[in-house]
Amino acid sequence: MNKKWLLPIFASFMLFSTTNINTAEAATKADVTDTASKYLGVPYKYGGTTTSGFDCSGFTSKVFSDLGIQLNRTSGSQYQQGTAVAKSDLQVGDLVFFNTSGSGISHVGIYIGDGKMIHSQTGQGVSYSNVDDPYYWGSRYVGAKRVATFDAAEVKQAAIDFSVYASRAEVAVQIAKALSLDTSNTTTSFVDVKPTSANAGAIAAVEKLGIFEGDANGKFNPASPITRAQIAKVLVLAFGLENQGDTVAFSDVPQDNWASSYVSILASNGITNGDGDGSFGSDELLKINQLKVFIDRIQQR
Repeated sequence: MNKKWLLPIFASFMLFSTTNINTAEAATKADVTDTASKYLGVPYKYGGTTTSGFDCSGFTSKVFSDLGIQLNRTSGSQYQQGTAVAKSDLQVGDLVFFNTSGSGISHVGIYIGDGKMIHSQTGQGVSYSNVDDPYYWGSRYVGAKRVATFDAAEVKQAAIDFSVYASRAEVAVQIAKALSLDTSNTTTSFVDVKPTSANAGAIAAVEKLGIFEGDANGKFNPASPITRAQIAKVLVLAFGLENQGDTVAFSDVPQDNWASSYVSILASNGITNGDGDGSFGSDELLKINQLKVFIDRIQQR
Protein backbone atom coordinates (compact mmCIF):
# COMPACT_ATOMS: atom_id res chain seq x y z
CA MET A 1 0.00 0.00 0.00
CA ASN A 2 1.31 3.39 -0.99
CA LYS A 3 1.46 5.54 2.17
CA LYS A 4 1.78 8.71 0.13
CA TRP A 5 -2.02 8.59 0.04
CA LEU A 6 -2.17 9.61 3.68
CA LEU A 7 -1.43 13.31 3.36
CA PRO A 8 -3.86 14.15 0.57
CA ILE A 9 -6.59 12.04 2.17
CA PHE A 10 -6.62 14.02 5.36
CA ALA A 11 -5.90 17.32 3.70
CA SER A 12 -9.05 16.75 1.68
CA PHE A 13 -11.04 15.95 4.78
CA MET A 14 -9.90 19.22 6.31
CA LEU A 15 -11.67 20.92 3.40
CA PHE A 16 -14.94 19.41 4.58
CA SER A 17 -14.53 19.93 8.32
CA THR A 18 -16.74 22.98 8.21
CA THR A 19 -19.80 20.85 7.65
CA ASN A 20 -19.99 20.49 11.47
CA ILE A 21 -21.31 17.01 12.03
CA ASN A 22 -24.37 16.51 14.18
CA THR A 23 -23.44 14.09 16.90
CA ALA A 24 -23.17 13.77 20.68
CA GLU A 25 -22.86 17.22 22.21
CA ALA A 26 -22.29 18.68 18.73
CA ALA A 27 -25.41 20.82 18.66
CA THR A 28 -27.98 21.91 21.20
CA LYS A 29 -31.15 23.98 21.08
CA ALA A 30 -29.03 26.94 22.16
CA ASP A 31 -26.70 26.25 19.23
CA VAL A 32 -29.67 26.44 16.88
CA THR A 33 -30.87 29.80 18.15
CA ASP A 34 -27.34 31.21 18.48
CA THR A 35 -26.35 30.10 14.98
CA ALA A 36 -29.52 31.45 13.40
CA SER A 37 -29.47 34.70 15.37
CA LYS A 38 -25.95 35.62 14.29
CA TYR A 39 -27.44 36.38 10.87
CA LEU A 40 -30.02 38.83 12.19
CA GLY A 41 -30.13 41.88 9.96
CA VAL A 42 -28.77 40.18 6.84
CA PRO A 43 -30.98 41.55 4.07
CA TYR A 44 -33.48 39.55 2.06
CA LYS A 45 -32.29 38.68 -1.43
CA TYR A 46 -34.26 36.57 -3.87
CA GLY A 47 -32.20 33.47 -4.60
CA GLY A 48 -29.67 34.53 -1.96
CA THR A 49 -27.65 31.93 -0.08
CA THR A 50 -24.86 34.02 1.44
CA THR A 51 -24.43 36.71 4.06
CA SER A 52 -24.79 39.33 1.35
CA GLY A 53 -28.45 38.33 1.27
CA PHE A 54 -30.69 35.32 1.97
CA ASP A 55 -34.02 34.22 0.67
CA CYS A 56 -36.06 32.14 3.13
CA SER A 57 -34.74 28.70 2.19
CA GLY A 58 -31.25 30.05 1.57
CA PHE A 59 -31.25 31.16 5.20
CA THR A 60 -32.51 27.86 6.62
CA SER A 61 -30.04 25.95 4.45
CA LYS A 62 -27.17 28.10 5.72
CA VAL A 63 -28.10 27.71 9.39
CA PHE A 64 -28.51 23.96 9.14
CA SER A 65 -25.30 23.68 7.11
CA ASP A 66 -23.50 25.48 9.93
CA LEU A 67 -24.92 22.81 12.25
CA GLY A 68 -23.77 20.01 9.93
CA ILE A 69 -27.14 19.17 8.41
CA GLN A 70 -27.91 19.22 4.71
CA LEU A 71 -31.22 20.69 3.59
CA ASN A 72 -32.69 20.78 0.13
CA ARG A 73 -32.48 24.16 -1.56
CA THR A 74 -36.07 25.38 -1.82
CA SER A 75 -38.84 25.71 0.75
CA GLY A 76 -40.98 23.26 -1.21
CA SER A 77 -38.24 20.63 -1.33
CA GLN A 78 -37.36 21.21 2.33
CA TYR A 79 -40.97 20.40 3.12
CA GLN A 80 -40.28 16.93 1.70
CA GLN A 81 -37.59 16.28 4.32
CA GLY A 82 -37.90 15.07 7.88
CA THR A 83 -41.06 14.02 9.69
CA ALA A 84 -44.29 15.96 10.13
CA VAL A 85 -44.77 17.70 13.49
CA ALA A 86 -48.03 18.97 14.98
CA LYS A 87 -48.07 22.66 15.76
CA SER A 88 -48.68 21.83 19.41
CA ASP A 89 -45.50 19.73 19.48
CA LEU A 90 -43.08 22.20 17.90
CA GLN A 91 -39.50 22.10 19.21
CA VAL A 92 -36.55 24.39 18.72
CA GLY A 93 -35.00 23.63 15.34
CA ASP A 94 -38.17 22.48 13.61
CA LEU A 95 -38.79 23.95 10.17
CA VAL A 96 -42.10 25.82 9.88
CA PHE A 97 -43.75 26.31 6.49
CA PHE A 98 -46.18 28.82 5.07
CA ASN A 99 -48.23 29.48 1.96
CA THR A 100 -47.65 33.14 1.14
CA SER A 101 -48.33 32.92 -2.58
CA GLY A 102 -51.65 31.10 -2.62
CA SER A 103 -50.13 28.18 -4.53
CA GLY A 104 -48.54 25.92 -1.94
CA ILE A 105 -45.38 26.00 0.16
CA SER A 106 -43.55 29.27 -0.50
CA HIS A 107 -41.88 30.22 2.79
CA VAL A 108 -39.91 28.52 5.54
CA GLY A 109 -38.50 29.57 8.90
CA ILE A 110 -36.84 27.98 11.94
CA TYR A 111 -38.84 27.59 15.13
CA ILE A 112 -36.92 28.92 18.16
CA GLY A 113 -39.47 28.40 20.93
CA ASP A 114 -42.13 30.48 22.68
CA GLY A 115 -44.20 30.65 19.52
CA LYS A 116 -41.47 32.46 17.60
CA MET A 117 -39.48 31.72 14.48
CA ILE A 118 -36.44 33.25 12.83
CA HIS A 119 -36.53 33.62 9.07
CA SER A 120 -35.53 35.78 6.14
CA GLN A 121 -38.53 37.77 4.98
CA THR A 122 -39.05 40.32 2.24
CA GLY A 123 -38.41 43.85 3.41
CA GLN A 124 -36.92 42.88 6.77
CA GLY A 125 -34.33 40.23 6.00
CA VAL A 126 -33.38 37.87 8.82
CA SER A 127 -35.67 38.68 11.71
CA TYR A 128 -38.00 37.22 14.33
CA SER A 129 -41.73 36.70 13.86
CA ASN A 130 -44.57 35.09 15.76
CA VAL A 131 -45.70 31.86 14.11
CA ASP A 132 -49.28 32.66 15.12
CA ASP A 133 -49.17 36.32 14.13
CA PRO A 134 -52.87 37.02 13.50
CA TYR A 135 -52.10 39.70 10.94
CA TYR A 136 -50.11 37.53 8.56
CA TRP A 137 -48.21 34.37 9.44
CA GLY A 138 -50.90 32.69 11.52
CA SER A 139 -53.36 32.42 8.65
CA ARG A 140 -50.71 31.25 6.22
CA TYR A 141 -49.23 28.47 8.34
CA VAL A 142 -49.14 25.09 6.56
CA GLY A 143 -47.16 22.75 8.79
CA ALA A 144 -43.80 21.83 10.28
CA LYS A 145 -41.09 19.23 9.69
CA ARG A 146 -38.47 17.89 12.07
CA VAL A 147 -35.28 17.25 10.13
CA ALA A 148 -33.22 16.94 13.30
CA THR A 149 -33.73 16.84 17.04
CA PHE A 150 -31.57 19.01 19.26
CA ASP A 151 -30.86 18.74 22.95
CA ALA A 152 -27.94 18.95 25.35
CA ALA A 153 -26.81 15.41 24.65
CA GLU A 154 -27.26 14.55 21.04
CA VAL A 155 -28.58 15.67 17.69
CA LYS A 156 -29.66 13.08 15.16
CA GLN A 157 -30.92 13.57 11.64
CA ALA A 158 -34.41 12.16 11.52
CA ALA A 159 -34.53 11.86 7.75
CA ILE A 160 -31.32 9.86 7.27
CA ASP A 161 -30.79 6.14 7.85
CA PHE A 162 -27.12 5.82 8.74
CA SER A 163 -27.26 2.06 8.31
CA VAL A 164 -27.55 2.90 4.62
CA TYR A 165 -25.83 6.26 4.21
CA ALA A 166 -22.20 6.96 5.09
CA SER A 167 -21.56 9.24 8.02
CA ARG A 168 -18.26 11.06 8.39
CA ALA A 169 -17.36 8.59 11.12
CA GLU A 170 -17.99 5.76 8.68
CA VAL A 171 -15.68 7.44 6.18
CA ALA A 172 -13.01 7.61 8.90
CA VAL A 173 -13.55 3.91 9.62
CA GLN A 174 -13.21 2.94 5.98
CA ILE A 175 -10.06 5.03 5.55
CA ALA A 176 -8.52 3.59 8.71
CA LYS A 177 -9.29 0.11 7.42
CA ALA A 178 -7.95 0.81 3.93
CA LEU A 179 -4.71 2.19 5.37
CA SER A 180 -4.38 -0.48 8.09
CA LEU A 181 -4.26 2.13 10.84
CA ASP A 182 -4.07 1.14 14.52
CA THR A 183 -7.49 1.83 16.07
CA SER A 184 -6.82 0.48 19.57
CA ASN A 185 -6.46 3.93 21.12
CA THR A 186 -9.85 5.56 21.63
CA THR A 187 -8.73 8.83 23.21
CA THR A 188 -8.97 11.98 21.10
CA SER A 189 -8.82 15.70 21.73
CA PHE A 190 -12.17 16.30 20.05
CA VAL A 191 -14.82 17.58 22.44
CA ASP A 192 -17.57 15.61 20.70
CA VAL A 193 -15.76 12.25 20.65
CA LYS A 194 -15.53 10.49 24.00
CA PRO A 195 -13.43 7.33 24.45
CA THR A 196 -16.69 5.39 24.63
CA SER A 197 -18.06 6.95 21.43
CA ALA A 198 -18.72 4.67 18.52
CA ASN A 199 -15.77 4.59 16.10
CA ALA A 200 -13.58 6.55 18.51
CA GLY A 201 -10.67 4.27 17.62
CA ALA A 202 -10.83 5.09 13.93
CA ILE A 203 -11.24 8.78 14.70
CA ALA A 204 -8.28 8.65 17.09
CA ALA A 205 -6.22 6.95 14.39
CA VAL A 206 -7.11 9.73 11.98
CA GLU A 207 -6.18 12.39 14.52
CA LYS A 208 -2.90 10.65 15.37
CA LEU A 209 -1.61 11.46 11.90
CA GLY A 210 -1.40 15.06 13.06
CA ILE A 211 -2.86 16.63 9.94
CA PHE A 212 -6.58 16.21 10.60
CA GLU A 213 -7.98 19.06 12.66
CA GLY A 214 -11.46 19.55 14.05
CA ASP A 215 -13.62 22.56 13.43
CA ALA A 216 -13.20 25.93 15.10
CA ASN A 217 -14.96 24.59 18.19
CA GLY A 218 -12.68 21.58 18.54
CA LYS A 219 -15.27 19.13 17.27
CA PHE A 220 -14.58 16.21 14.95
CA ASN A 221 -18.24 15.97 13.94
CA PRO A 222 -18.60 12.24 13.25
CA ALA A 223 -22.26 11.78 12.28
CA SER A 224 -22.93 14.02 9.30
CA PRO A 225 -23.64 12.65 5.83
CA ILE A 226 -21.49 13.45 2.83
CA THR A 227 -22.66 13.98 -0.74
CA ARG A 228 -21.43 12.08 -3.78
CA ALA A 229 -19.94 15.30 -5.14
CA GLN A 230 -17.98 15.83 -1.94
CA ILE A 231 -16.66 12.27 -1.86
CA ALA A 232 -15.58 12.66 -5.50
CA LYS A 233 -13.28 15.49 -4.46
CA VAL A 234 -12.05 13.58 -1.41
CA LEU A 235 -11.18 10.50 -3.47
CA VAL A 236 -9.43 12.42 -6.24
CA LEU A 237 -7.28 14.30 -3.74
CA ALA A 238 -6.77 11.26 -1.51
CA PHE A 239 -5.50 8.91 -4.17
CA GLY A 240 -3.91 11.45 -6.49
CA LEU A 241 -6.18 10.51 -9.39
CA GLU A 242 -5.74 12.20 -12.76
CA ASN A 243 -7.92 12.34 -15.85
CA GLN A 244 -7.25 9.36 -18.08
CA GLY A 245 -8.80 10.67 -21.26
CA ASP A 246 -11.59 12.86 -22.53
CA THR A 247 -13.73 14.76 -20.07
CA VAL A 248 -16.66 12.66 -18.89
CA ALA A 249 -19.82 14.70 -18.47
CA PHE A 250 -22.97 14.00 -16.49
CA SER A 251 -26.31 15.74 -16.91
CA ASP A 252 -26.39 17.03 -13.32
CA VAL A 253 -22.76 18.18 -13.21
CA PRO A 254 -22.29 21.00 -15.74
CA GLN A 255 -18.77 22.14 -16.52
CA ASP A 256 -19.12 25.24 -14.35
CA ASN A 257 -20.06 23.12 -11.32
CA TRP A 258 -17.36 23.09 -8.61
CA ALA A 259 -17.29 19.27 -8.63
CA SER A 260 -17.16 18.82 -12.40
CA SER A 261 -13.46 18.04 -12.73
CA TYR A 262 -13.46 15.69 -9.74
CA VAL A 263 -16.45 13.71 -10.96
CA SER A 264 -14.99 13.54 -14.47
CA ILE A 265 -11.70 12.22 -13.13
CA LEU A 266 -13.48 9.48 -11.17
CA ALA A 267 -15.38 8.46 -14.29
CA SER A 268 -12.33 8.52 -16.55
CA ASN A 269 -10.61 6.14 -14.12
CA GLY A 270 -13.55 3.76 -14.17
CA ILE A 271 -14.38 4.44 -10.52
CA THR A 272 -17.95 5.49 -11.26
CA ASN A 273 -20.47 5.11 -14.05
CA GLY A 274 -22.96 7.48 -12.50
CA ASP A 275 -26.58 6.63 -11.74
CA GLY A 276 -27.23 4.89 -15.04
CA ASP A 277 -29.53 7.61 -16.36
CA GLY A 278 -26.87 10.00 -17.53
CA SER A 279 -26.55 11.69 -14.15
CA PHE A 280 -23.97 11.30 -11.40
CA GLY A 281 -26.26 11.97 -8.46
CA SER A 282 -24.07 14.87 -7.39
CA ASP A 283 -26.29 16.08 -4.55
CA GLU A 284 -27.33 12.62 -3.40
CA LEU A 285 -26.02 11.44 -0.07
CA LEU A 286 -23.27 8.86 -0.28
CA LYS A 287 -24.26 5.33 0.64
CA ILE A 288 -21.97 3.06 2.64
CA ASN A 289 -21.85 0.46 -0.10
CA GLN A 290 -20.94 3.13 -2.65
CA LEU A 291 -18.05 4.30 -0.46
CA LYS A 292 -16.71 0.76 -0.21
CA VAL A 293 -17.04 0.19 -3.96
CA PHE A 294 -15.22 3.44 -4.74
CA ILE A 295 -12.32 2.59 -2.41
CA ASP A 296 -12.12 -0.99 -3.69
CA ARG A 297 -12.01 0.11 -7.31
CA ILE A 298 -9.30 2.66 -6.59
CA GLN A 299 -7.17 0.14 -4.74
CA GLN A 300 -7.56 -2.42 -7.53
CA ARG A 301 -6.30 -0.06 -10.20
